[in-house]
Amino acid sequence: MENHTKITEFILVGFKSHPGSQLFLSVLFSIMYAVTVVGNVCMILIIRMNSKLHTPMYFFLENLSTLDICYSSVITPRATLIFSLDRRNISYNGCASQMFFFSLFGTTEAFFLAVMAYDRFTAICNPLLYQVIMNKRLCVFMVMASYLSGCINCTIQTGFTFSLSFCGPKEINHFFCDVVAVMHASCSDTLVNELVMLAVCGSIIAGTALVVFISYAYIIITIVQMPSAESRHKAFSTCSSHMMTICLFFGTVFFMYAQPGATSSPDKSNTISIFYTIVIPMLNPFIYTLRNKEVKGSLKKQLKRKGFFKHLY
Repeated sequence: MENHTKITEFILVGFKSHPGSQLFLSVLFSIMYAVTVVGNVCMILIIRMNSKLHTPMYFFLENLSTLDICYSSVITPRATLIFSLDRRNISYNGCASQMFFFSLFGTTEAFFLAVMAYDRFTAICNPLLYQVIMNKRLCVFMVMASYLSGCINCTIQTGFTFSLSFCGPKEINHFFCDVVAVMHASCSDTLVNELVMLAVCGSIIAGTALVVFISYAYIIITIVQMPSAESRHKAFSTCSSHMMTICLFFGTVFFMYAQPGATSSPDKSNTISIFYTIVIPMLNPFIYTLRNKEVKGSLKKQLKRKGFFKHLY
């Protein structure tokens, strides 16, 4: 505890790049954050205003949009301050809080992707029983269980990381308080922490990814056996976009937290972490919903109702 009091704040290094690129990064992060918030808020409003979209699939998508707003808000605004105003200091408690909520929302997103894959598996492989299986009680339970799992993991990761001694240097080689980067800033032996991270995060990532890929394997088999070419095309167009973001998410988080060399390349980690902290929350509204005909049809109706596209009448 005496060592802990020697560090009251950390310095987030960000990216080791030319000073002139800091403004570019600030503008880029700001634009991506604005697109993330606007895109996800629009999806929430569209789903809520159209009663035809009040189905399990869109219930999960609405919750995913809410999660992505929170997830991105934990990281991106402070990162923008680092690049624009050079405000790199973050308090000890602020760093712990950021790590807690980042781990909470990041873990919950992994479980959400597994839940949504199971939902699509049920809808395509068991269409006659879909409404019975995916009832409202089960949907709410799955969402709550995802958040509970995220809460357990973030408590473990934050608790273990901030039980270390931080006696200098106080620089964190990252643009946010990631578990691996904060461990590198400690003057304690981090072997136990690294093993705990690999065990817990590895099991979560492997478990949720296994559910996702098994679900989509059955989905693809079912789609191939469909007699209608139109049905096959519709199902494939939906699943292909889902698989793209799933592979991007699980591929990057596996590299960061679930493989033995996860803690050995902090510089590469900075760049890779942009994908699952900023890029994926921005892309999710487009990949999951705006490519969906039902959502686009609902959006056009809402715009016409508000007086847009009068020339279409």
